Amino acid sequence: MRFGTYLIPQSPVPDEDSVVIDSTLAEVELAEELGFDTVWLQEHHFGGECAYADPLVFGAAVAARTERIKIGFAVIQMALHHPVRLAEQTALLDNLSHGRLIVGTGRGTVVNHFEYTGFGTTMDKSARMLAEAEELLVKAWTEENIDFQGEFWQSSMPMLRPRPYQKPHPPIVRASISEESIKAMALIGRPVMLGPVGDDILESRVSLYKKTLGESGLSTQEVDRVYDQVWVAKKVCIAPTETEAIDTARAANRWSMELTNAMRRRHNPPEARPAELAPDAWHDLGDSFVVGTPEQVAEQISMLRDIGVPNLMLTFNLGNIPRATVERSMRLFANEVAPEFAQPREE
Repeated sequence: MRFGTYLIPQSPVPDEDSVVIDSTLAEVELAEELGFDTVWLQEHHFGGECAYADPLVFGAAVAARTERIKIGFAVIQMALHHPVRLAEQTALLDNLSHGRLIVGTGRGTVVNHFEYTGFGTTMDKSARMLAEAEELLVKAWTEENIDFQGEFWQSSMPMLRPRPYQKPHPPIVRASISEESIKAMALIGRPVMLGPVGDDILESRVSLYKKTLGESGLSTQEVDRVYDQVWVAKKVCIAPTETEAIDTARAANRWSMELTNAMRRRHNPPEARPAELAPDAWHDLGDSFVVGTPEQVAEQISMLRDIGVPNLMLTFNLGNIPRATVERSMRLFANEVAPEFAQPREE
C-alpha cells in the first residue's frame, strides 16, 4: 500500500490564515522526511474550510520545498477553472516538480453553493462542466492547432507551452461518489478517489470498480496498473493509548463539524442548506477514521487492505489538533505502522 497525507487545514478566522498555511507547509516537509508517497491538496473557497484555498499556487510552494513526494489534487473543482488556463498551470507545475503531479478532478463541492456563485456559476451546471473541462484539459496538454467548441468553453489555440513533463500528460484521478460514476470511470480505465465511508460500503464500491475495470477491455497488466492508482480517504489519529487517540479524534471531529456547519449556515442561501453534520455521532468517527494505538491502526489498515483498498490518503491535521500532536501522530504512523505495508518505491 501507498500512503499519502491529505491536507485539509481549517482556519476559523481570517487572522489565523497565515499561521495555518505556514503550519501546513511544515506538515508537507515532515511528510517528505517521513517517506509518505503523496501530499494531497484540497480546494475550497471563501469559508476557511481549506486555509490555502488554491491548490495550484500552494502546489508550487510544495514543489519548491520538496524533492521526492508526489503532489496530488483531491480535488480540483473543475467548474471553477477555465480548462486551458488549468492545463497551462498544471503543465508548469508538472515541470517545476519534474513529473510529480497527479491531477485529481471532480465536479466540486456538492454542498457549498457559495463557492460556485463566487466564481459566477451554479452547482446545477457543475456535473456537465466536469466532462467538458476534462476533455479540453487533455486536448490542451496533448494536441496542437486546437479548435474546441463546447457548451461552456470555446478555444482556438496553436499549442500549449510548456508541455507537461510527464508524457503524454500527468495522471488523472476522478473523485467518484455514486456507483454510476465508479462504473463509468472503470469502463474508461480512469483511476478513482473514494471518500471516507463505512467499510461495508467501501468494500462494495471497491469491488464494483475492480469488477467493472475487468470488463473494460484493458489487458491484465493495464487493469493492474490502473487499479494501483486508486486512492481512498480516511482521517487518522494515533496516540500511545487508545483512549487518548479516540478522545483527540472526537474533539477534533466535533470542532471541525461545528465550524463547517456554521460556515454553511452563514454563506449558503436558506433553500440550499444541507442537513447539518452531527458532531456527537460516533458512527461519523467510526466510518471516516482509523484511530487508536499504532498496533490498532495497523490492524484497521490491514482490514482495509483485505477488502481491496490499494492506497490511503490520510488526514492527520483535523480541526484544532495541536501541531505537536499532529506531528507525533505522523511519526508514529511512519515509524510503526507504514513499514508493515511497505512496497518497493517507484523511481
